[in-house]
Amino acid sequence: MSFLGFILNPPTGLSVYFILLIAFILGLMHGITPDEHTWPITFSYSIGSYSTKGGMKSGFIFSSGFTVQRAILTTLGFVGLATIYIKFNLDGPVYVLVGVVMFVVGYYLLKGTDLHIPLDRLFGGHVHHSTKSERLPIQEVESSVKAVPAKMAFFHGFIAGWGFGGFSTIITFILAPQMPSVFYAPLVGALFGLGTMVMQVVIGATFANIMRVKKLSLEQIKYVGRSTAARTLYLGGIAFAAIGALVLGFPFIDRIAINTGNPIPNLSSIGVATVLVIMVVGVIGMSSLYMGYRESVALQRTKTTESK
Repeated sequence: MSFLGFILNPPTGLSVYFILLIAFILGLMHGITPDEHTWPITFSYSIGSYSTKGGMKSGFIFSSGFTVQRAILTTLGFVGLATIYIKFNLDGPVYVLVGVVMFVVGYYLLKGTDLHIPLDRLFGGHVHHSTKSERLPIQEVESSVKAVPAKMAFFHGFIAGWGFGGFSTIITFILAPQMPSVFYAPLVGALFGLGTMVMQVVIGATFANIMRVKKLSLEQIKYVGRSTAARTLYLGGIAFAAIGALVLGFPFIDRIAINTGNPIPNLSSIGVATVLVIMVVGVIGMSSLYMGYRESVALQRTKTTESK
């Protein structure tokens, strides 16, 4: 059996230390693969922090909440209560709840700003301004979007952790039951969460520095980051809630997937989870980033013209 096969299909009779090591490695794999329970939220909070340190902090805070939930999940797996995931598909409710929280945070960030989200011109319309942009100095306009509340990332991580997938199956139904007692069971989830945290910190720092390649000023980077986060949370929340409602109403949708032949969870098939990652990070996130960049450049151009 290959190393990858051993990690993804661990045998019984393993020592506690070996189980925890496997859980940590699985966490690393989970954190680096495109997962709908981590990437969209990490992207939203990290890019809103607009700095390497801030992005790492966002990834850390989000993963902390996720780690707490995973420790609870593996404890439930040990005592047999996690079988609820076998009897019921909880993806729909989790998607809806995650979506609602994203929407509320996004709405809070957008409320009272000059950022507009006209759905008819969302991803290709003109740059939108209000009279507020014309009256305020460029620094005030670019700081008008509220800072992303990092503490909410913990709550978001805890909620998102209740989603279930291939990695969850391994740590909950294969590794956790092998622990010597219920007191050891949370360690499996905790080590898995820590592995995820390591990779989410790296990914968070990467997301936070996306706009730096354009060599913008600090104020512009702050504006682009915050506006992108606000729009992504707002619209991404709607997307999550809508797909969650669809899964609740038509459960078979969650079972539709195209097999890729890759044995690694999150890469093994293309389904609803993949669509969510692409929709929130790829479409909404990148489009919001582009819109924020255009707005920031336009505001800077206005400032240069007025100074002449």
